[in-house]
Amino acid sequence: MKILLAGGAGYIGSHTAVQLANAGHEVVIADNYYNSSPEAVNRIQELTGKEIPSYDVDVKDKAKVDQIMKEHKIDCVIHFAGLKAVGESVQKPIEYYRNNIDTTLTLLECMKENDVHAFVFSSSATVYGEENPAPYTETMTRGRCSNPYGWTKSMMEQILEDASKADPELSVVLLRYFNPIGAHESGRIGEDPQGIPNNLMPYIAQTAIGRREKLTIFGNDYPTPDGTCRRDYIHVMDLADGHVKAVEYACENKGTEIINLGTGTPYSVLEIVHAFEKSNGIKVNFEFGPRREGDLPEFWAESEKAEKLLGWTAKRNLEDMCRDTWNWQTKNPKGYNA
Repeated sequence: MKILLAGGAGYIGSHTAVQLANAGHEVVIADNYYNSSPEAVNRIQELTGKEIPSYDVDVKDKAKVDQIMKEHKIDCVIHFAGLKAVGESVQKPIEYYRNNIDTTLTLLECMKENDVHAFVFSSSATVYGEENPAPYTETMTRGRCSNPYGWTKSMMEQILEDASKADPELSVVLLRYFNPIGAHESGRIGEDPQGIPNNLMPYIAQTAIGRREKLTIFGNDYPTPDGTCRRDYIHVMDLADGHVKAVEYACENKGTEIINLGTGTPYSVLEIVHAFEKSNGIKVNFEFGPRREGDLPEFWAESEKAEKLLGWTAKRNLEDMCRDTWNWQTKNPKGYNA
């Protein structure tokens, strides 16, 4: 199958591109490199031994997206092209709503005009909101989100559900994944955020390598065993494997399916820091700071549906996640642009 990865040069997109290509699919990437690097595409080609067509395109640009779909006769779209930082979304809500929702509408319009009927969406556990208790299950209703990033995901899910109801040919898989960390085992691709990291693991790794003076842990007074937030961390390669399964499912079925991708095991921020130190034999300088607006105390996945529907389970453990992150960071101390 020919699969368009909108935002395919980013962290999750690049790892998914490798796994899709290795599974025999043809991958096409559209990315404006807002929070990614063209070098990632070079490395995807290196790892797969395949030429990957890539376009420097803002996915909100309907004419260009339409041209890509026509040129490559796309079978399925995976939508990664979104702004994704919880804290930043609180500061820049309009930018988040404009970018994330517009990209989704553009892709849907272009798909309809080009007879593309399979859509896999990069959603998030944040759509479960503040009121749903952990573990999160797909049968729960979308809740009240704690930040604009979460609301964009919730709104996009609703848009996609409505679109699939209106078009009986459209298949939508909403992948609600939890906290991706880790990197490809080669160390050739990994998470390379622009500027100061908004996510925990790249901040830990950049502190350990000396790019950051110290890690700030936002809040140590949450109602959790050690006072720090707890999350369900999943290896990005497991996540990528989940997307391969989701594409194959979307191309064979119709309607909308909501599927969690997580491990079902929560770890606190402090547990992640200490696991990183133990796995890699290195100390991480950290301090506690005030809580960050929009953060929930804890959440994790119930992931039985993914196993039942897709035949997918997470295979890599926390030690793998920490080791592969450090392997990427040490081989690329300044990221792709070193």
